[in-house]
Amino acid sequence: QVQLVESGGALVQAGGSLRLSCAASGRTFSSYAMGWFRQAPGKERNFVAAVDRSGGATSSAESVKGRFTISRNAAKNTVYLQMNSLKSEDTGVYYCAADPSSAWGVVPTGWINYKYWGQGTQVTVSS
Repeated sequence: QVQLVESGGALVQAGGSLRLSCAASGRTFSSYAMGWFRQAPGKERNFVAAVDRSGGATSSAESVKGRFTISRNAAKNTVYLQMNSLKSEDTGVYYCAADPSSAWGVVPTGWINYKYWGQGTQVTVSS
């Protein structure tokens, strides 16, 4: 089992930047592919970005490509989401998730692949 704790959410103006962090504890960090999802008020939870177990392969949603970057630091058991050029439509609760089943090089993008979830961190972008 793994515990996930997100941080870094804040209120920011459109065009600004934020970096979200997700600290993992428990089982070996490299055992998991990691992903970020977000949920706006009244809407479903959507995929944002993910990284495979090694950190060598990533995927991101079309709406954030070129603006958001996911990365992981094995020494710190942490995955990051660097968000630049933020827009009002990026507002929502951002969730970190861990997938214990994907093989090396596989980047899962569906929420159903992820077994463990953090509590979320709020990102609000004002226009």
